[in-house]
Amino acid sequence: MKFKEIAFKDPNSSRIYKDYLKRVSHAIHILDKENQQEILLEINSHIYEGTRQNSKDQNEVEHLLDVLEKLGQPEVFLKPMVADRKLKEATKTFNPIKIAKALMLNIGNGISYIIFSLLYLFLFAFVFLIIAKIINPEHIGLFYRANHIFVLGQYNNLQGVSYSEYEKLGDWFIPVILVFIIILYIILTLFLKLNKNLKNKSL
Repeated sequence: MKFKEIAFKDPNSSRIYKDYLKRVSHAIHILDKENQQEILLEINSHIYEGTRQNSKDQNEVEHLLDVLEKLGQPEVFLKPMVADRKLKEATKTFNPIKIAKALMLNIGNGISYIIFSLLYLFLFAFVFLIIAKIINPEHIGLFYRANHIFVLGQYNNLQGVSYSEYEKLGDWFIPVILVFIIILYIILTLFLKLNKNLKNKSL
């Protein structure tokens, strides 16, 4: 459906209406075009229906202001909707930047989003581990010896002790960690999507 501005008789009504829609557009600008269009159409429909039900014989400006007051401030009432739709966009595309932005928007919407944020940060730490392996290959890796050593990451040989003979992955360290990151990222994102869907069903 194509968006169509509501026509008002009073130029002051038109100005108030257009200013309100600008505030709505600003509040939803981080969403994709499709979601922006859907929200604008929905709000425009509310305004249209509200302004057509003028049973108090108010003048057009006063009635429009009453309708907009009932809708509320776009910066406030659209915030949870924008956060929810941004998360839907992010989990659909698996884009890490979009997921980071969506989690930031949802950080105050429940403890589960805080946990997911921490898990993604933990996952991101493995990216630094790959970079560290390239820079310092001798001291980064998976070092293991039964009942004695288990290190995934970096060890410090402050006492002159070397664990290099216990490194289990060698040149495979980076490919293995990379596969681990990809798999865990996909699993985390699927669980994030499931968590969002369950929250929406419970509302």
